[in-house]
Amino acid sequence: MSTPPGIRRLRLLSANIQAGSSTRRYSDYVTRSWSHALPAGNKRGSLDTIAAMAGEHDIVGLQEADPGSLRSGFTNQTHYLAERAGFDYWSHQPNRNVARVAGSANGLLSRLEPVEVSDHALPGRISGRGVLMARFGDGREGLTVAVAHLSLGANSRRAQLAFIAELLSDHPNAVLMGDFNCLPDRPEMETLYKHTRLLPPQFCVPTFPSWRPQRAIDHILVSADLATNDARALPAANSDHLALAMNIDVPEHALR
Repeated sequence: MSTPPGIRRLRLLSANIQAGSSTRRYSDYVTRSWSHALPAGNKRGSLDTIAAMAGEHDIVGLQEADPGSLRSGFTNQTHYLAERAGFDYWSHQPNRNVARVAGSANGLLSRLEPVEVSDHALPGRISGRGVLMARFGDGREGLTVAVAHLSLGANSRRAQLAFIAELLSDHPNAVLMGDFNCLPDRPEMETLYKHTRLLPPQFCVPTFPSWRPQRAIDHILVSADLATNDARALPAANSDHLALAMNIDVPEHALR
C-alpha cells in the first residue's frame, strides 16, 4: 500500500532478546540458568538470527541486550547487532551489571540519524530499569522514540509510567516500545494514556511466553496522529519473548 505525499512509512521492531539465551519451556529457567551467567549456549548464533530479523526494519528497540559482561563474552550486543544488521546509528543504556558477570541494557538501532539521544533511570523499589529516548526531528513536533523495560511489580510500574508520561507529555509524535511486563489495559497504564497522546494498541498481540504466547506484555504504543498497520509477532531467536513489529506513517515534517 502506497503512502500519501508528505508521509514516510517506518518499520518498527521491539524485541526482548534475553541476552541471546535460549528458553523454550518454563523448566529452562532452572535447567538452563547457567546460560544467564556463562558465555555458552550459542548466543552468537542467536544474535545473528536476531540481526537478520532486525535488518528488515528502520528503527529497532532492544531490551535485555548485554552491554558487555562475562555471559556475552564481553560483547556489546547492541553494537554487534548494529554491525551485523547494517545500522549506521545505535545507542545503548546499561541498566544493570552484576559484578561484570551479567549485564542488561536497553538498545536502539536506527537507519535514521537521531537529532538527540538521552537516557533516564526509572524509579522503582529495585534500581536497574531505564528508558532510552531518541528524537528524529526538530522541536517538540519531531518524532520521539522511547525504549523501556518496566518492572514486574505493579507499584513500581505505576511510578515508572508516570515518569515516562512526564517525559513524553510535550511530544505529540511519540512512540513508546518495549517490555511492559503487563497488559495494555492494566490500571497503571491509564496514567500514560491520560497525560500523553499515546493510545492503547488497537490489537493485543500475545508475545509471552514465546513457545506458547498467551500474554500481550510487549507493546509499541503510538501517538494518536500517527497511523499504524501490520502489527505482528516474530520469533526473536530463542528468547522467551516474541518480538513485536509494526509499521507507522510519520509526517515528513516530524523527521529531519
